Amino acid sequence: MPRPNILILMSDEHRADLTGFAGNSIVDTPVLDELAKTGFVFKNAYTPSPICAPARQCLMSGQLPKTCGCDGSWMDLTPNYQTFARQFAQHAYHTVCSGKLHHLGSDQMQGWTQRLSPDAEVYDKYNEGLKREEFLAYSQGKLTEKRTNEYYVKEARPEYGQYQRFDERATEDLEYFINNYFKDSSTNKNLRPVLLKLSLLQPHYPFYTSQELFNKYYNKVNIYQEKLFDHPVLSQSQIESPVNVTKDEIRRATATYYGMIETIDGYFGRILDALSKVGQNLDEWVIVFLSDHGEMLGQHGIWEKARYFEGSVRVPFVIRYPKLFKGGKYITENINLCDLFATLCDLANISVPPNLDSRSLKPLLEGKKDSWSNETISQIKRKGIDHVMIKNGDLKYQYYGEEIPEVLFDLHADPDETKNFINDEKYVASILAFRKRLVELGYGPNGTKNYKNAGYEPGVTIETPSKEKLWPADSNPWQTPLKI
Repeated sequence: MPRPNILILMSDEHRADLTGFAGNSIVDTPVLDELAKTGFVFKNAYTPSPICAPARQCLMSGQLPKTCGCDGSWMDLTPNYQTFARQFAQHAYHTVCSGKLHHLGSDQMQGWTQRLSPDAEVYDKYNEGLKREEFLAYSQGKLTEKRTNEYYVKEARPEYGQYQRFDERATEDLEYFINNYFKDSSTNKNLRPVLLKLSLLQPHYPFYTSQELFNKYYNKVNIYQEKLFDHPVLSQSQIESPVNVTKDEIRRATATYYGMIETIDGYFGRILDALSKVGQNLDEWVIVFLSDHGEMLGQHGIWEKARYFEGSVRVPFVIRYPKLFKGGKYITENINLCDLFATLCDLANISVPPNLDSRSLKPLLEGKKDSWSNETISQIKRKGIDHVMIKNGDLKYQYYGEEIPEVLFDLHADPDETKNFINDEKYVASILAFRKRLVELGYGPNGTKNYKNAGYEPGVTIETPSKEKLWPADSNPWQTPLKI
């Protein structure tokens, strides 16, 4: 059977609950809603890292931050890394991307055989003496340094900004490629299969949108609750850099964010229309929609991301491939952006490289859920401290280093994430299991020293810690032990 063409549509900093198909009745996303209607919606898809650069490196490598070595904001994959783009290029695919990749090192292609639209400059700019904040501004096409969250909220307004121009160009460049590559497809049956990716900057701040969309959403949008969560990390952004804004300013920023989402929905529609116009049957394509992480939008008093609240760490994720799978279904199992690598390989009958933290989603598309681990992991290092999230079922465990209390959310009992169940004796067995997994992943005071990967590969064995290591003594500041 011929290998399928593949299209990846990617937004940036896109909350999983802000699409029509996710149940939001305010934002207009007809293109994405149609993909969801005829595809599979993964309701519990999570980013491997709630920050732009590491999330994207993990997506490309199919590996968690600890595995690929990208656990901080300014890290990139080493040159010639085995990304899914490189794996597909090595199997005769023409791999083409347009838009944001966020590779900061000297290898700006990382397996893509053609790039249509420019992205960040190489990170060597920093080594030449440019301040880190200045590099961030330079790499993202801004003329000023990265501002505070308060600044971005207050400046939200109707304007055709830098990111809008970037996304317009990225879309136009991919349209042009499609029109040229497939123009003779009716007579040329020997075209190489393609892996295409359109990666947009919106709805990432700064918050700009058209006047029309701003007016459309201003009086409609929902404003999230600002009540802080009582935890030194989960309320940290307000403590370190308070966002003191009015309700009107929050409404303006939220309205522009909604407008940006509708805008990218239109860009995605243009790409699908371009493929249809050159004679491509989209039912024979694998089409994926996803984002790198979410945006808190003031929920729990937090803006941006970098937290393990659902608004930050959960992402929209849709796969459509009607040729093999009848869609229109919602899948509730926990998955990770890392899983895209093995999934694409499986759907294209391409071998999966070793040492990945990537599981093929094909069994879930086939309705085979019994063997799925239902686990997802997210990691980030902040100020030298490892932050780790492990979610299994509805329970979401979080570790923030030895000096900071652990957190356990139960999304079934408390979907708004307002309560910490870490000291609730009903969850003792679950907490023990999460701590065991944390140690297996190489974290905590007794984390295994021979970590290789998450252990999803057949035949991989992981060191199993003793009960004493899992439940530290009173003198260990990691966590006061629970009674068992």
